[in-house]
Amino acid sequence: MHHFYCLSRDIYEDRIIITDRDSAHHMRDVLRLKKSEKIVVFDERGREYECVVEEISGQPNLRITRKLLSQNRPKEMQITVACALPKKASMDEIVDKLIQLGVHRIIPLNTARVVVKLDLEKSIAKMRRWQKIALNSSQQSQRRNLPIIEPLKSLTGILENDADQFDLKLIPTLVPKGRKPLKGILAKTKAKSVLVLIGPEGDFTPEEVALARKYGCIPVTLGDLVLRVDTACLAVVSYLRFAFL
Repeated sequence: MHHFYCLSRDIYEDRIIITDRDSAHHMRDVLRLKKSEKIVVFDERGREYECVVEEISGQPNLRITRKLLSQNRPKEMQITVACALPKKASMDEIVDKLIQLGVHRIIPLNTARVVVKLDLEKSIAKMRRWQKIALNSSQQSQRRNLPIIEPLKSLTGILENDADQFDLKLIPTLVPKGRKPLKGILAKTKAKSVLVLIGPEGDFTPEEVALARKYGCIPVTLGDLVLRVDTACLAVVSYLRFAFL
């Protein structure tokens, strides 16, 4: 069954009106949904509704047939990835793949060795694009919630403002001092919220790793191979899902 996102303001007692033009276009012109076809709709609060299409032209009109009890499902680990803007890979692709892997939150990260620089205007435009990609990926992978795409942040900003929200904080790095195997760390934790800091092509500086350690981040090794930014993101998240979800 197809999954679609809508704002809770578009949900009424027994029906849903799809007011978002992109969603309406996708339903009507891409998927070519028909009257009486069944779909699932979820909102920003994680509530789900099984619906039947009653009108597809203009703003699609859906009749709610059943409210799904999503709140009774066991809560999954929430993974946040703060990823440095890559030089050789596409951040669009990174966002798309991380959303498909179930990441709860993505924070574009600016570090000392990041080559790609965005001014405020470009940063806002990019964030809107990544939010749209996240929405499309969520619907395609039939997620039950909408992931969060944060504005571009500095490493210091994340550590000072966000670090205390997480049970486990990991910083994969090539800096040899104090690194631990990721497998060993995960074997000893029952964390429900995890922050993963992914550095740029040139890695974090030793000073950045030291700062992250100060805020409780654990330096980890991903093995003998040097991974690109996009590969490191997917490798860590895949391992977390395999270990815990």
